[in-house]
Amino acid sequence: MGLQIHFVVDPQGWCCMGLIILVWLYNTIFIPKIILFPHYEEGHVSSVVVLCYYFCSLFCIASLLRASVADPGKLPENPKIPLTEREFWELCNKCNMMRPKRSHHCSRCGHCVRRMDHHCPWINNCVGEDNHWLFLQLCFYTQILSSYTLILDFCHYYYFLPLKKDNRDIFVCRHELALLRISAFMGLIVLGGISGLFYTQLMGIFTDTTSIEKMSNCCEDISRPRKPWQQSFSEVFGTRWKILWFIPFRQRQPLRVPYHFANHV
Repeated sequence: MGLQIHFVVDPQGWCCMGLIILVWLYNTIFIPKIILFPHYEEGHVSSVVVLCYYFCSLFCIASLLRASVADPGKLPENPKIPLTEREFWELCNKCNMMRPKRSHHCSRCGHCVRRMDHHCPWINNCVGEDNHWLFLQLCFYTQILSSYTLILDFCHYYYFLPLKKDNRDIFVCRHELALLRISAFMGLIVLGGISGLFYTQLMGIFTDTTSIEKMSNCCEDISRPRKPWQQSFSEVFGTRWKILWFIPFRQRQPLRVPYHFANHV
């Protein structure tokens, strides 16, 4: 499941994802070049600060790429429905295929996705049952990297000692202020947008509802069972080991839960 590549042909999604990668490249290249390496050479920051920045950057791009190419939970053309679960399946009125309840048909991708939350143009993919955990990691590490960048931009001018020698190239020295202003502007925009999105995603997991269910008001069934938040997060990330919730370099295995919990809408 985690190794299957899912590619969506959508020029708009390519542009959105390309913009995100451009922002990531900008900060990953210029922030170490302007701030981290010069101050590390003069002993103002430790190697841990530099390594932490690169680790955050690595985890951010890894979760982005994996979320964009991971299969979100696309249903096969002729799914095999167990006899004990037939009552939890329904017919899609758009593609005329049987699908589990809580699935949704994505008009951009042209197929149904299990427990679809929404279609995200920034990853050029749907956010569904099989890649929701990667999308959450992307939101989390993007916030960490943006905050880290903003803190370094601030410390470079108001906290760190002035550089005694400057070994940077002429372009960086000449346009340092403009480069840092661009970095701070992008950091504020990304942090503000991602923070709101991450909050709505967390609330959706806590209440065990997807974004589509919230918009369609189909989550008001008071008779459905409520799950503990640990169970909801474990089902999304495919493991009960909380430390593994933060690692994008692994393969997700769905937890086996009672079917009336997994499909109660």
